[in-house]
Formats: sequence, C-alpha cells, structure tokens
Amino acid sequence: MKHLWKATLLFVAAMTIASCNDKKFTVEGHITNAKDSVLYFENAGLEGINVLDSVKLDDSGDFSFSEASTIAPEFYRLRIAGQIINVSIDSTETVQVKGEYPGMAANYTVSGSDNCEKIRELTLKQMALQSQAIAIQQNMELGIAAANDSIQKLIDAYKEDVKLNYIYKEPFKAYSYFALFQTIGQWLIFNPRTNKDDIKAFAAVATSWDTYYPHAERGQNLHNIAIEGMKNLRIVNAQNADLEVDASKVKEAGVVDIDLIDNKGQERHLTDLKGKVVLLDFHIFALEDSPARILMLRELYNKYQQQGFEVFQVSLDPDEHFWKQQTAALPWINVRDADGVNSQRLLLYNIQAVPDFFIIDRENNLVKRAAQIKDLEAEIKKLL
Repeated sequence: MKHLWKATLLFVAAMTIASCNDKKFTVEGHITNAKDSVLYFENAGLEGINVLDSVKLDDSGDFSFSEASTIAPEFYRLRIAGQIINVSIDSTETVQVKGEYPGMAANYTVSGSDNCEKIRELTLKQMALQSQAIAIQQNMELGIAAANDSIQKLIDAYKEDVKLNYIYKEPFKAYSYFALFQTIGQWLIFNPRTNKDDIKAFAAVATSWDTYYPHAERGQNLHNIAIEGMKNLRIVNAQNADLEVDASKVKEAGVVDIDLIDNKGQERHLTDLKGKVVLLDFHIFALEDSPARILMLRELYNKYQQQGFEVFQVSLDPDEHFWKQQTAALPWINVRDADGVNSQRLLLYNIQAVPDFFIIDRENNLVKRAAQIKDLEAEIKKLL
C-alpha cells in the first residue's frame, strides 16, 4: 500500500467521481492580471490530477465551471501554470473565488463555502510554515542540530494548532480531511506511518466520515492508512533500541551511521569513511534533474577524490534494477534504501525534500547541510 504515501500531491486519497442524479455544483469568479492565461479546473484523484475543464481568460478574468455533484465531499483545484487554489465541494453549492495573478495561490478570497474558507486558512498557514523552515535552513549561523531542532519545533506547534482548531474540532468536514495531507517540502506534515498521535488524527477523521458519508472511498482509504500506520508503529517500537544506539553514536562519531548494501552487493557504513571529507547525498535517480546533478557531482569527485574527498550516495529509488543501471558507471559509493521516501533515515536526518545533502569532515562530524551552503566546492576545499 505504499501508494498511499505519495507526497507529490497536496493530498493523496480520493474517491471516483459519481454523479448524483443531474445535480451540479458551480465554481465561478475571476482572476485579475491573467489575460490570455489558461485557467484549468481539475479534480485531485487517487490516481492523480484530472483536468475537467479549462478557459482562456480575457481582460475581465471571469470564469465559471460546473460539474456533477458527488455522494461525498470532493476536492478540486483552479490552476494557472504552477499557481493553485484548492477548493472542496460537498453539495450543489456555488463557490465564488476571486484571485490575483501571479501569486493567486495566496492572494485570493472565497465565498459560498465554509470548507473552502477553512482550506484557504490552512493553505496560508502551511505557506508560512514552509517559509519559516526555509529561513531556518538558510541561516548560516545555525548548526545542523540547532536548525533541525528549530524546524521540528515549528512543525510540532503547527500540528498541535491544526489538530486542535481544525481536525478534532470538526473531523467530518472536508477541510479536516484536507489538513491531514498537507506537506512541507515533499513530505506529509502529519506522519500516519509511524507517529501514534498522527495516526489517531487519521482514525478520527475516518470514523467521522463513516458516520456522515458511509461507504465513501475516501473514508475507507483513511481507515487503510490508519491500520497500516498502526502495523508500522509496532515495527518501529521494536527497533527503538537500535535507534537509541544510533543516537549515542552521534556523540561519539558526529553522524548517525548509515549501513546499507551498495550496487556491488557489499555492505557499506558511513562511519567507515572517517579520515575523508564526505558528501552524504540523498538522491532519487528517477527525478528529471538527476542527470545534471550527477554530472556536477562527477566533476567535484574527479577534481578532489585524490585529496581525500568521497561521496556516499543514498538512493531512494523504488526500482532496484533501475538504480543499478543508473549507478553502474559511477565511481563513488552508491547504496540504496529499500524503504524509499518512507525511510526512517530521512527522519533521523530531518530531510524535508529530496535531493538533499550534507558535508561531513574528516572526524565524522556533520558540518553543514545543503540549505546552509552557498558554494559547495569552496566548502569541500576548506575541509580537505
């Protein structure tokens, strides 16, 4: 059931659109400063984003979209290029949206739907959280541990606010469902995989949807996520002793060790590289910009490898055969984490998006992470 954890969507679970007789809903309004732009009206479904309709905007920016109502709340979005406004529909209502382009994702108002207004509030909160986290990561005066701790405190405070004032307040509402699938970077803010409190939030919304929207596929999907999370939690609890040992190694070695099998079948340990300057790189070869990034790493490696520079690259690709093909000709250490984007190692290193990397000095101490580095080559030369 790993498809449940895809972070490329603002929220991942959806039900198939089902018409309710001939009843329809309408989303209308206008987007200013967007003449000749194409405005898309899309449904966010379990299998991806489906374009339902579109219009080329004129001087007025007026638009109106109508679609068949569904048996339970459904989620849609208005999009121009990469700017998105999320809305939910739970009846034959008419929702009015007024926005300004560019920047309509934050600069818009909505009326006719309490759910859509709450989704707007949640969206603005999430944007603020993202901006604060980026600012902390880019603060050159903060060490990695301090930056990670500050970001985690922000996320924890955000979750408490959203749980108290949105999810548990009205768990049967569409906006509470929406809140569960908000992201920071590429990762879900609420972790239904191993966090027991977050699993409870998913279960609470699932139970409410059972009552208000019986047999809805969204509600069933929430139940599946909660059940899988409880199973994973038992596994994680059994591994806690190992994680505590790893945590103790931070004081001794400066890094949490990573021990994985490389592309030649050999077990490799990050801590075995003590004495070298290491680029610890978390990567997905299936990403579109991977070739350009690998070329950059190859240039650095060829230039500084003889001086004691090494790359320890952790792949999160789901396809092992594809990974081996992509890494066969690469000269540095290539290992693969079979848990992919659900890996516990991403949590230990507080990675919010991939690719991400860290610089480690010759004493196995984490020095800086990607967001804190303006000139990677200069940082490597300084440590060699």
